[in-house]
Amino acid sequence: MGLAILLGVFGVSIVIGIPVAFAMGLAAAATFAFEGFPTLLTFQRIVSGVSVFSLLAIPFFIFAGELMLHGGLALRLVRFASALVGRVRGGLATVNIFSSMLFGGISGSAIADISALGSLIIPAMKEKGYRGDYAVNVTVTSSIAGVVIPPSHNMIIFAVAAGGGISISELFLAGVIPGILMCILLAVAAYVLAVKANYPAEPFPGVAFVLTAAAAALPGLFTAVIIVGGVLSGVFTVTESGAFGAIYAFVLTALVYRSLSWKAFVECLVSAVRTTSVVMILIGCASAFAYLLAFYQVPRLMTDTLLGISDNPIVILIMLNVILLALGMIMDMAALILICTPIFLPIATSIGMDPVQFGIMMLVNLGLGLCTPPVGTCLFVGCAVGKVPIEQALRTIWPFYLAMLAALILVTFVPSVSMFLPSLLE
Repeated sequence: MGLAILLGVFGVSIVIGIPVAFAMGLAAAATFAFEGFPTLLTFQRIVSGVSVFSLLAIPFFIFAGELMLHGGLALRLVRFASALVGRVRGGLATVNIFSSMLFGGISGSAIADISALGSLIIPAMKEKGYRGDYAVNVTVTSSIAGVVIPPSHNMIIFAVAAGGGISISELFLAGVIPGILMCILLAVAAYVLAVKANYPAEPFPGVAFVLTAAAAALPGLFTAVIIVGGVLSGVFTVTESGAFGAIYAFVLTALVYRSLSWKAFVECLVSAVRTTSVVMILIGCASAFAYLLAFYQVPRLMTDTLLGISDNPIVILIMLNVILLALGMIMDMAALILICTPIFLPIATSIGMDPVQFGIMMLVNLGLGLCTPPVGTCLFVGCAVGKVPIEQALRTIWPFYLAMLAALILVTFVPSVSMFLPSLLE
C-alpha cells in the first residue's frame, strides 16, 4: 500500500503539472506520513541527498558553461569549425555538429549548446539556402553530445545516484568515444541529406584563416582540458577542477577575450544560481524518493521481474533501453537519472555490464528523450530559436534519430566503445 501511495501521489502530481522535484518530495512526504515515520525524517533524507561533497562541482561546471555561453566562445568555435570542415557538402551542417561537439565538451549542457550555437548557425544556414527544419534538426540532435562528452554534470548526478562508488574520472573518459561517435554518425546523416538536397559547400578560407581561428578558439577549449585533465591526473578533485575551470573561464572571457560585460557577468551568476537551485532541489527530493524505493525493495522486484521474463543479456538490455526511451519522452533527464539508476543499475550489473558502461548508455538513451515529444526540451528550444514549427521538424528528424539510435546500440552492445579509455587507467 505504501508503494502505491508513493507512485500514485507522484503520478497524479506529474499529471496535474507539479514540477518533478516537488512531485517527488510530495510523494515521499505522503508515504513517510502513511508509514508513521517522523516528519523530520523526510527533511533529513532531502538534506542528506545534497550533503555530498562531489555535488559542489555542479555549480562550478554550470557557472563555467554560462561564462563561455555569454563570453563569445560560441562564435570563435563556429569560425574554427567552419575553417576545418566547412568544405564538405552541406558544410554548415557539419560545422554545426563539430561546433556542438567542441562546445558541449565545455558547457556540458545541451540547452546551452542550442542557445549559444543555434542562435548563430541556424540563421546562417537559412541564409545559405538550407531548410529551416534541417538546420534545427542538426542543431538539436548534435547538442546531445553535450551530455555525454566530459565534463558533464549529468555524470556527477549519475555517480551520486549510483551510491558514490563509481569513479567520475572513468565516467569522463567513458563519454569521449561515444560522444565523438555520435557526432560522426550525425555528420554522415547530415551529409547524405545535404547531397540529396544539393546544399552548398563552403569555400576554403585559407591556411592563415584556419590558424587564426584555431588560435582564437583553443584557449576556450582549454577549459575542458583543465577540468577533465585535472581530475584524470589526480591533481584536482572533481570539485576543485570545476572551481579552477570556472576561474579560468572568467579570466579568459573577461580579461583575454574581453567579451564579458558586467551585465553579462550578472546574467551568468543569476542563471547559474537558478539552474543550480533547480538541480539541488531535484537531487534532494529524489534522495527521499529513492530511499522509499529501496525501503519497498523496488530494485530487487524489478530485477526479479525482468530476469523472470528472460535471462538473456541481450533481451534484458533491449528491455532496459525501451523503458528508458519511453521514460525519457515524458520526464526530465536529471530526474530520471536519480530515479532510475538505483532501480536499473543492479539489473545491468547482474548480467555483467560494467556500471560505467551502463551510465553512458543511460545518458545517451535519455539524451534521445531531450529531442523527443511530449517533453523534448531541446527540440522545443531549438524550434523556438530557429522559428520552425515543431510538427515540421518532427517530420524530417528521423534520419538523425536513426544515427543516434545507432550510437546507442553500439554503446549498449559493444563495451569497448565506452570502456576502452577507462581501461587505460587500470
